[in-house]
Amino acid sequence: MTFDWLKRYMPRGLYGRAALILILPVVALQLVVSVVFIQRHFEGVTEQMSREMARQINTALDPDWVDEPAIAEALNLDFLPTTPDAVPAHNLRRWYDFSGIVVIRTLQNNVIGFQRAHLVDDWTVFVWVQRDDLPLTLIEFNRERASASNPHQLLVNMVVFGALMTLIAYLYLRNQLRPITRLAQAAEAFGRGRNVPYSPSGAVEVRAAGHAFLDMRARIERQIDQRTMMLSGISHDLRTPLTRLRLAVSMLADEDREPLERDIDDMQKLIDAFLDFARGNADSGQPEATDIPDFIQTVVDDCARSGTPVTLKEATGQGTVMLRQMAMRRAIENLIGNAERYGTHCEVSVALTDKSLRIRIEDDGPGIASDQRDAALRPFIRLDPARNQDKGSGVGLGLAIAADIARAHGGVLRLGESDSMGGLRADIVIAR
Repeated sequence: MTFDWLKRYMPRGLYGRAALILILPVVALQLVVSVVFIQRHFEGVTEQMSREMARQINTALDPDWVDEPAIAEALNLDFLPTTPDAVPAHNLRRWYDFSGIVVIRTLQNNVIGFQRAHLVDDWTVFVWVQRDDLPLTLIEFNRERASASNPHQLLVNMVVFGALMTLIAYLYLRNQLRPITRLAQAAEAFGRGRNVPYSPSGAVEVRAAGHAFLDMRARIERQIDQRTMMLSGISHDLRTPLTRLRLAVSMLADEDREPLERDIDDMQKLIDAFLDFARGNADSGQPEATDIPDFIQTVVDDCARSGTPVTLKEATGQGTVMLRQMAMRRAIENLIGNAERYGTHCEVSVALTDKSLRIRIEDDGPGIASDQRDAALRPFIRLDPARNQDKGSGVGLGLAIAADIARAHGGVLRLGESDSMGGLRADIVIAR
């Protein structure tokens, strides 16, 4: 037996689940206490008192005592005049008077000649009795003699103090949960490329997790700095001999120089592409509020001015999103260049909602088979026959760079088939 169906109705957040853990036992305990008290005590006492009233009514109407007015006076019973037309068609009580059910049932079972009972309010009870040796009789007595007083004080105290203690416990638990939410926010911000101030606090276990996160963040930042320094050195060391080769080749004859220059250009492009991928977002600056879709329109216009057949097809939603503009521009330009390389036209659309930003690039090229889309996002992967090396000068890093930039923004790059153009559809989806 599983409880997967119950998960759909459970709170998603930590505070909601904590409140449920606190409130559910308190409510269950109060319900159990209320039911036990009402059934075992309140209902039992009411039934006992109603039986005693039934005995008193039977005594007052007994033929041996009916001629003695002192008996009714001693029992504090009022005999009122009545007629058969005044008898109600059925027993009467207020719908919420649950103790009245016990009173009526007990009187009906124990009063000889019982006809009807009318529980007017919390203070008065009318009982109609018809015996063979007596005329129709209407008896009135005080309600408190037939049923126990409603336990309002107990129920009110139980609810009030239960709610008060639950509130106090929730406030204390919220203080214990706040460091966890702060740690989650710091980790999420770091995953999106933002470094927010964070200091461990709370319980010992939460502090240990916070210190572990700070150590991990420091190690990652040191690794990024070391990689950036290493790449800077590699870039300088590789470009220097290439420059010397280019100068040496320029002195050769044309028929010998041109093939060598093409090889040098290819080597330069390979180095630039590799460094661009390895560098990632190290030199892309801090995230900043970016107007959407104005930013996308600017990128598309810049690509169009350079001769790329691209248009902004659709833009829905207005607002700002925290983006590393240089990195995101690089990702979009890579996807547009990829679409240009394998197709004749490219369309860009952007959709901004309260929860996410989606940037879609579509082309009319051959597309990518569904079983090869995961492999296409890995670096240095060239797909054949749809998108192979002969189709362009790429080295298999365009999609990998775009996917890496999307992940750095806390998003994802998804590949699919374009419904409108028939080629590849690339979606950059970033949660807001």
